[in-house]
Amino acid sequence: MAAEDKTDILSGLTGQLPDNDPEETSEWVQSLDDLIRTEGTERAQFIMRTLLQRAGAHSVGVPMVTTTDYVNTIPVDQEPDFPGDEEIERRFRAWMRWNAAIMVHRAQRPGIGVGGHISTFAGAATLYEVGMNHFFRGKDAPGGGDQVFFQGHAAPGMYARAFLEGRLTEEDLNGFRQEKSREGHGLSSYPHPRNMPDFWEFPTVSMGIGPMNAIYQAQLNRYMDNRGMKDTSNQHVWAFLGDGEMDEPESRGLLHVAANDKLDNLTFVVNANLQRLDGPVRGNGKIVQELEAFFRGAGWNVIKVLWGREWDPLLAADDDGALVDIMNSTVDGDYQTYKGESGGFIRDHFFGKSPQTKAMVSGLSDDDIWNLKRGGHDYRKVYAAYKAALEFKGKPTVILAHTVKGYGLGPHFEARNATHQMKKLTLDDLKLFRDSLRIPITDEQLEADPYQPPYYNPGPQAPEIRYMLDRRRELGGFLPERRTDYKPIHLPGEKSYEVANRGSGKQLAASTMAFVRLLKDLMRDKEFGMRIVPIIPDEARTFGMDSFFPTAKIYNPQGQNYLSVDRDLVLAYKESPQGQIVHVGINEAGSIAAFTAAGTSYATQGVPLIPVYIFYSMFGFQRTGDFIWAAADQMARGFMVSATAGRTTLTGEGLQHADGHSPILASTNPAVKTYDPAYGYEIGHIVRQGLDDMYGPDSKDPNVIYNIMAYNEPILQPKAPEDLDVEGVIRGIYLLSPASIDGPRTQLLASGVGVPWALEAQRLLAEDWKVSADVWSVTSWNELRRDGLAAEEEAFLHPDEEPRVPFVTQQMAGATGPVVATSDYMKAVPDQIRQFLPNEFASLGADGFGFADTRAAARRFFKIDSHSVVVRALEMLARRGEVDSKAPSEAISRYHLLDVTKGTSGNAGGDA
Repeated sequence: MAAEDKTDILSGLTGQLPDNDPEETSEWVQSLDDLIRTEGTERAQFIMRTLLQRAGAHSVGVPMVTTTDYVNTIPVDQEPDFPGDEEIERRFRAWMRWNAAIMVHRAQRPGIGVGGHISTFAGAATLYEVGMNHFFRGKDAPGGGDQVFFQGHAAPGMYARAFLEGRLTEEDLNGFRQEKSREGHGLSSYPHPRNMPDFWEFPTVSMGIGPMNAIYQAQLNRYMDNRGMKDTSNQHVWAFLGDGEMDEPESRGLLHVAANDKLDNLTFVVNANLQRLDGPVRGNGKIVQELEAFFRGAGWNVIKVLWGREWDPLLAADDDGALVDIMNSTVDGDYQTYKGESGGFIRDHFFGKSPQTKAMVSGLSDDDIWNLKRGGHDYRKVYAAYKAALEFKGKPTVILAHTVKGYGLGPHFEARNATHQMKKLTLDDLKLFRDSLRIPITDEQLEADPYQPPYYNPGPQAPEIRYMLDRRRELGGFLPERRTDYKPIHLPGEKSYEVANRGSGKQLAASTMAFVRLLKDLMRDKEFGMRIVPIIPDEARTFGMDSFFPTAKIYNPQGQNYLSVDRDLVLAYKESPQGQIVHVGINEAGSIAAFTAAGTSYATQGVPLIPVYIFYSMFGFQRTGDFIWAAADQMARGFMVSATAGRTTLTGEGLQHADGHSPILASTNPAVKTYDPAYGYEIGHIVRQGLDDMYGPDSKDPNVIYNIMAYNEPILQPKAPEDLDVEGVIRGIYLLSPASIDGPRTQLLASGVGVPWALEAQRLLAEDWKVSADVWSVTSWNELRRDGLAAEEEAFLHPDEEPRVPFVTQQMAGATGPVVATSDYMKAVPDQIRQFLPNEFASLGADGFGFADTRAAARRFFKIDSHSVVVRALEMLARRGEVDSKAPSEAISRYHLLDVTKGTSGNAGGDA
């Protein structure tokens, strides 16, 4: 490769400068070589850093070294002694690799065929086992133990270890990916805490979410420590990632957060097997070098573990740098090919690139060359990297470990492009694999049933198993493991909800502000308030939450080391290491990661927190739906507030801000309970029920996320009615305003900001058309639908029993006349309950794209406003012969329904 083509894999420190005195340059290089030889690499590091610092003081242009040579970061003379018994650890690691592969192989047998991934753990086993035996602390360790984000496709290896530990049985392994058909013994495909709530702690297989969540888990640990909620100083977060996974924007997009917060309690381990799911990650380049530059530029400490100990003598003999030059210039596609070929092939195509390197291996056999391991398979090299990561202070660390995908599985698997999709081994593969791992299983046992070869477990008394269990006991217990032990928490009493129940008097207040006022009072509760974690993506002032700044303060581990421009204002911006508010910036994905970390603290830390994430509704489920799904899988608890909600309530912002579909997107997540309240008192009861669901003593399902739609349109917030149907508020619908006259009957259903339109329509119907209308506040279309579907399912499965009547059907029993449903969302939102009502049903909705205009004009355009409700009700009554057939046309003309400038529903108040 020509020098000018090496820019993506080398630092290029000298490439742009002329060497005017090669002899002097050689003398400087010789001096450095002598220093290293006599004083060691550590002394050389200090001298080099001192010279760089001095050069900078004299304005000598020395570029940042973002990429180093393609060799190990830790020199041989700085490697610590390995404290374990390598031979014992090698033996039970081999048993794990065998059992993991056999579990997947069995799951692919005829008649089952559920698949699995063999190759990831085969290549990453050393990375995990060094951690399991020497670093990863369990829940019983002093300080609470570590949090480990396991690479999703490596799950079979964790099951295989648990089998040897006695935590899983052979029957359990046979239930891999058969979670219902082998109920009680089924193992989830990947790390899914919701499906295996005592085993897995973090869901990671939706690639890119693991890195992001690991960063915010490490941040939460520091947040809790700084706020005095728990001493987390002895905890460490480890995240295992694939090099292909690092192409996900989320994998890299939040690295600055970890660097800015100096999260030295966080280590990424990138399993750099150089392969994606279908082929090489950077066939023409070098992914390790690319990641080194990226992480180093983001402010991380980088450790490369590229070559095993067998390479050490060769590198020590590389006086002229010929071997390092070949390592530098060889691209990833070739490195993959070498491990798919033979020792002789490597001799010719790698070492044969220069006379010096060819001579260097002349005394080695082809087998010796083939056995030159990559660093990620060498216990000593990995141990040195992990130890260095824990000892490094002031920055997070990434370990880039060079491995081979499918390592040890034989020529059909090892380093092959198709290895990720390969689920089973042939009989010959099984025998080769057994031989390479030295598993004491005979040919006869394999041949007896090639689809179900035996697992290997020597039993708890075997010295290897005792060693393994002793190591875990010393490190604080088994991993992975999830616990939910926490002390019951005090929940706020009636007083905290008074602000929601008393209304806003003569003052106009949007439902967003009603929620914020309630939240402020909840945060004042002396026993409960500290548990609330407000999470805001740089819109606190939009939501009226700047009032929190001076008292709750914004979390920043470095504090506020500047003079705030608004310091003289009552609502000045205030940062503090003890701050309660997590102000993540313009970063919705990070906000959900912070929400997930705080919302699962009851399990990860045994200290319940209540995250309250408030955001522009359009940028919630639409932008971060996958992350919210992972939060639900991890069984996060908390509140999401879809503020500035609705398609017409924020129309000044235009199309991309106009949300008409969030409730539908939210309905697809089984853990999310979505509410669309109209008034503050409804919000109060919903929040109180949410807290009871999450942490009340009688909760049937605490692992829920309450999603509340809140608007920025100010209205007069009414007091809570004395005879309020609280059950109706919680379950989704209650009669807000009964009809005041007799006449042809209709039912008006509305939610959120649409309730005032329905009340106005009720008045117009009575005054202009002598029509009697009941107005129902629908606080949750979604929950009504779920209840209705559950009732249908119960009736379907129990045909001999009296069917349960859905709640919405019960509530509206006896409510005669056609139903007109309206909201600030698309028709599909109210349509969710259509099938559960016998009434003729019409949905009005803001379908289509949003746009910028006044609220009244937008509502008239979408035909969801009060006059549209009136016309639709008249049309339905006219068809029934209950009003004059000309009434609908007369109403359209009277209200100028086709003229968007004549709309009157809503006001122009509130920030947009």
